[in-house]
Order: sequence, then structure tokens, then C-alpha cells
Amino acid sequence: MTDRAAGLNRRDFVRLGLVAGPASLAAACGWDGGPAIAPRLRAISRLNDWVGEKLLLSPTRLAPEYPVSSRTAMSQFPMYSITFNRTRHFPLPPDGWALEVGGLVRAPVRLTRPMLEALPRVTYTVKHHCVEGWTAVGTWTGVPVSAVADMVRPTHEARYLRFDSFDSRYSNGWDLTSAMHPQTILAYGFNDHPLMAEHGAPLRLYSPIKLGYKLTKYLTGMTFTRERPGGYWEDQGYPWFGGV
Repeated sequence: MTDRAAGLNRRDFVRLGLVAGPASLAAACGWDGGPAIAPRLRAISRLNDWVGEKLLLSPTRLAPEYPVSSRTAMSQFPMYSITFNRTRHFPLPPDGWALEVGGLVRAPVRLTRPMLEALPRVTYTVKHHCVEGWTAVGTWTGVPVSAVADMVRPTHEARYLRFDSFDSRYSNGWDLTSAMHPQTILAYGFNDHPLMAEHGAPLRLYSPIKLGYKLTKYLTGMTFTRERPGGYWEDQGYPWFGGV
């Protein structure tokens, strides 16, 4: 399959929707179709990812921003953690925490929280979209992933990013176009306050162009890779691209 979009007409998009839609619904509901059709659903899910990444994603189109007055109340903004679900406690960062940035790069780096806060920052108030269907509006502050990429200088072989965490080994992978989007940030602030443990402190991935399960919290590493990384939910059947 080639990266050609110009020849697609309305009928082509309808056909793509007919095959890609069921895969997304099945994954979101936690159903893999059983051994008879699971491989077909996985193949359709890969097509869905291709449609999102190659045809629908714009590296420059921005998600809408909202006035601060539209923010969801802090007490009403849902919180989620794999560790919390298992232990009823949010995970705490390891001693000497820092973000390790490496992989297929020319200048790997270890970034502490003060080092991250000294880099160029972005603040926006945007809508958060969960795969379960709810939305909430919040203000996020952090450093663009693209700024960190400029520091480490990925090699020409790098095609993806893997984000790792200390939340029960939660991780996921991103395509570089999504990761370099101007609204994709490493967030250390939420609603004008330092990021709290229940929302992923000390550092989390954030972008309004992705569903919530793609926004890894409790970050420990950012690794540039040649092969497409899996992920906690993606390996269980959720769409890999996870775009909004």
C-alpha cells in the first residue's frame, strides 16, 4: 500500500469506514472476535491505523482551544492509573527520577524536572477525549516533544517513539508525525498547578489529538525506534494510532 491520498474519492472513504469502524468498536469493547476472526480484526485495525496516520492526520492542524472558564472542575476531571486500580494508591516516582531520552539518537540525554521546566513551554486549554466516550476540559503546561527531539537529534532510521512509565510498566508507541505535532507536549503542569500524582506526576505525555490511553503518565523514558512499539492497551487490541 502506498502513501497516495489524492486519488481517493468519497466512495473510497466510505469503504474504508466500513472496514475500519468495526475494528475500533471491537477493540474499545474488549472483544477480539474469537480465534476464528481475531486475525481479520487485527488486520482491519492495522488498516484503521494506516488511514488515521497517512490520510487523516495533519502535522499542522491544531485541536480547538477553550477559555479557562470552560475547564472541568478539578474534582470532576477523571483520574486513572493501572497501579491505582490494583493497589488503590497512585504510583510514586523512583528516587532520583529523571526522563531518559535515547534510542536512535545522536545525543541521548537525561532530563530532570528543573531541566524540563527550563525548556520552551506551551500552555493550552483543550478537550480531553477518553475511548470510553467521556470528555473533559483542562489546561496543560509542558515542553513540546519536538523541542526534546531537537536536543537529541534522532537518526534517519528513527520512525517511532516509545514512551515508558513507572505505572506498572505501562507504555505505548507513537508515530513521529503525531509526536512532533506542535500540541504534543511533556506536561508538568495541570490547571495552573504542578502536575499531581493522580494525573501522572512528575511528567506525562499530553496531546489533544489523541485518545486518553495514548497519553502515557508517570513517564520514565522516551525512546526513538525503528520498529513500531506495542503498548499496554494496544497489545490487548485497542487501535494503535488512537487519534481523535
